Amino acid sequence: MKKRILAAALVISGLTLTAGPVAQAAQAAQAMQSAQSTRGLSAPHAAGQQAFVCTVNDDRVNFRGGPGTQYPVLGQVNRGQQFTYRNQEGEWVMGDLVGGRTGVWIHYAYLDC
Repeated sequence: MKKRILAAALVISGLTLTAGPVAQAAQAAQAMQSAQSTRGLSAPHAAGQQAFVCTVNDDRVNFRGGPGTQYPVLGQVNRGQQFTYRNQEGEWVMGDLVGGRTGVWIHYAYLDC
């Protein structure tokens, strides 16, 4: 079991050298889910699992109801707001605003992950 987790961590670290920050987040999440499934754990119930947190890098950044400018603006956040990564579709990242709304979308250019 520990060997599989170590192997997943090595794969993640190798991938982070060649991928951008949002792609790294997706790869890390996939590797974590893969490691958990080999142990028989689902993501929400895995012991010791940590959320992947990004930070908003500009002021008055819109967060939306879907992955694109055609979706309604639900509000705005400022530089420093933490954002928990959940999913990605193209250049849009879906997640939860720490201390705020959940299931919102922000363009990856406005996130440091």
